[in-house]
This record gives sequence, structure tokens and C-alpha cells, in this order.
Amino acid sequence: MNQKKLVYALLLLAAFALPSTAQAMHISEGILPPQWAGLWFIVAIPFVAWGLRDLRTKSQRDPSFKLLVGLVGSAVFVISCMPIPVPTAGTCSHPCGTGMAAILVGPTLTVVVSSIALLLQALFLSHGGLTTLGGNIMSMGIMGAFSGWAVFRITRKIGFPVWIAAFLCGVVSDWATYATTSFELASALHGTGSMLKMFTAIGISFMPTQIPLGLFEGVLTAAVYQFIAARRPGLIEGLSAKKNRPVVRSNEGEAIV
Repeated sequence: MNQKKLVYALLLLAAFALPSTAQAMHISEGILPPQWAGLWFIVAIPFVAWGLRDLRTKSQRDPSFKLLVGLVGSAVFVISCMPIPVPTAGTCSHPCGTGMAAILVGPTLTVVVSSIALLLQALFLSHGGLTTLGGNIMSMGIMGAFSGWAVFRITRKIGFPVWIAAFLCGVVSDWATYATTSFELASALHGTGSMLKMFTAIGISFMPTQIPLGLFEGVLTAAVYQFIAARRPGLIEGLSAKKNRPVVRSNEGEAIV
């Protein structure tokens, strides 16, 4: 039995020791200078704290809400694990899933699940990095979530059909993520050159992959939202209804009224 354990341990060690190629995605480890990496952490931390507070509040109202957040977080992790290399930008294109998440659980909670997904990808998949985690949270988690959510809310108020609003949410969320990534890279790396020129060059380098990926993400967001609305309409209606409904506490527990 001990010999079998030793063999398994050696095989596991060999698997990690063997060289392998990895396509880095998000902003890769070490690309951002320390001062810029630190700045994006400072910007991102309040949004993560805001999301954690909202998670605690909504979970107190409905304990099952954490399950939905977990499912949405898993979807964001999987969707954002599809890299298409962009060598000239030092990163990769990929869908994000944050627009879809934002209209299902809200933008603040999307920041939280995106942060967890990005951390896990940096630790175990060599996607992104720990030093650049703040910048990646800013682009994918914050800008991706809030831009998509805002577009969805505005277009619904104007009177757009829900599937068009969801489609635009996915598209804008994806493209806003990469516009922010381009800005982060250009602002940190332009040196003595023109930041605008570098921002334009990085943005153009993303276009061949990110334009179709953004459209794909729009279709995916609309399809998922329509599927949930058709199969589980109470879920979406419940999320909307619980936002401004007070919690009443009694001896028997809590109820939303």
C-alpha cells in the first residue's frame, strides 16, 4: 500500500515537473510596473468589499441566493477560460461572461465572482497573474460588469425588447473589458511615447479577435437570459423584486415583504 502511494506521489510530481506551454491570458504576470499594479489594486479593493457586503445582505434575505451566485461564478470561470492569443499585446482575447452575470446577480456580486475566477486562474492555470490581479479585476470584473449592467438597464427603460437589451449588454461588457485592458497597458507602458498612439495600437491588435468574440458574447448573454426567463421566470422576477423590498424579522425568522 505504501509503495502504491509512493508511485502515485512520484507520478503527480512528474506531472507538475514536466515542461509545458501555456497561453497567458488577461494581463500577464509582470507586465505592469509595480506602481501601476498597486494603483489598480487600490481601485479594485473597494468594489470587491462592496460586492461582499451585498452578498452578505442578500444571503440573509434568501440563503439560497448563494447557490445562484456560485453557479454564476462557475459560468464566469469557464467562459473566461477560452484564450485566443494576441502576441503583440502581451495578453489574450477571450469571452468574459461578466455581462451575463451582472444582469443575473448584479454588478457588485459579479465583481466578487470575477475576482475569485481571476485568482483561481492565476494560481492554477497561469492565466493572468497575482501582481496584475487588480488590473484584471478592474477591466473584467468592474468595467465589464457595470458597463453591461448599465446598458441593459438603460435599454430596458427605453423600451427595447429584453433579448436585444441582453445582447447589447454582452457586447458592451466584452468590448468595455478590452478597452479598459488597452488603457491599462498603454498608460503603464507608453514610456516617452504617445499614450494615445499606444492605446490605439493595442486596441487595434485586439479587434480581429474581440469584435467577433463580443458579438458571440452578446448572443450567449441573450440566449442564457431568454432561457432562464422561459424556464424559470420566477428566478429573474425574484431577483428584481428583492432589490428594494424590506426584510421583516420575527420570532420565526425573516421574510421579505
